[in-house]
Amino acid sequence: MKRNKLIFYLIGGIVLIVLFQIVSSSLSQPGLERFEGKYEEIGFYRNENNTGPVLRIYAIRALDSDTSWMKDFADAQPHTKYGKTLVFFFSEKHSQKIELSPTEPYFPLEFQEFLLAAYEKTPMGESRFQLLNR
Repeated sequence: MKRNKLIFYLIGGIVLIVLFQIVSSSLSQPGLERFEGKYEEIGFYRNENNTGPVLRIYAIRALDSDTSWMKDFADAQPHTKYGKTLVFFFSEKHSQKIELSPTEPYFPLEFQEFLLAAYEKTPMGESRFQLLNR
């Protein structure tokens, strides 16, 4: 009987250690706060299709001129399986809100000159990042 209690406590201890590791690693993941001061959202579009492919489009004004953070920021945006996520980064010279649409070119062409980079996460989860106007 004493041996059964020992095994029970040992297994219980192992389960608690594993649960602690799972919870602590889940709560310590970096979030969007690491990009604070580097961007401002100036436009967002999401279609209302919850049963099929979800399309998310973000227009971001880049306040930091260093482009190394942009791909990490875009990767951190939500993505739905078989959906599509697009992130457009605009120069800080562009300050007005952008009305996005679900069809290409997704934003008015008059803002093309301010476009710094474009990011796309495809329906199969592949990501493409492209630096454009510098």
